[in-house]
Amino acid sequence: MTDLSINLNKISLIRNSREGNYPNIVKHAQICIDNGADGITVHPRPDQRHIRPDDVTQLARLIEPIKDIEFNVEGNPFASATNGYPGFIELVEETRPDQCTLVPDSNDQLTSDHGFDIKLYASDLAPIISRLKNLGIRVSLFMEPDCEQIKLASELGIDRIELYTGPYASAWGSEDLEPIFLRHQQAASLCESLQIGVNAGHDLNLENLSRFASIKNLLEVSIGHAFIVDSISMGMACAVKAYKDALSKG
Repeated sequence: MTDLSINLNKISLIRNSREGNYPNIVKHAQICIDNGADGITVHPRPDQRHIRPDDVTQLARLIEPIKDIEFNVEGNPFASATNGYPGFIELVEETRPDQCTLVPDSNDQLTSDHGFDIKLYASDLAPIISRLKNLGIRVSLFMEPDCEQIKLASELGIDRIELYTGPYASAWGSEDLEPIFLRHQQAASLCESLQIGVNAGHDLNLENLSRFASIKNLLEVSIGHAFIVDSISMGMACAVKAYKDALSKG
């Protein structure tokens, strides 16, 4: 079954609206793990609007000794050090997550909203990918379901891609859904032929997840915003179980 990685950015966003450490992100990560989550994802940005470098360090300490729980740190590989932020790659090197997902975020983006254009970034990404893989970190690229781009990405020696599912979620319930879903299926099939694993994420929720999870070669989904919203109404433990159930139906 497809693994479920919970993105906890929004827990830190709530915490940062007040002084102190409430809610505590490590305690909420533990709740997710105790109730069946397969991994924890965080996306530290230079402005530290939610996840902070200390959070990444503490979560790494929590997860490292726990068998079969993945720690995934995602972000802009070109984000440099600024105002207490050590730089994205430097933070990843320090904390050694199981997986690093490289995302083409600019500093002023509200959220991730597009995948890498490999034609533009291949030469810049290649040494970063090599640097991370030499540390034993699995490398994933945040990408759109564009087969030409995926073929180019495969030449960089990546382990996985994370399919950007925003357009799929936006098209849910409309006549635009089927061609978008088909493109994701084709992209996943191509990845399988190239021996690249497939992750997915962005705006997946309890309504649209099972359909997407029917895609072959889908190894992992990363879900944050909708999961935290559902946790408010049903409780975090129940939300983990509901998302695991949705994945099983896929």
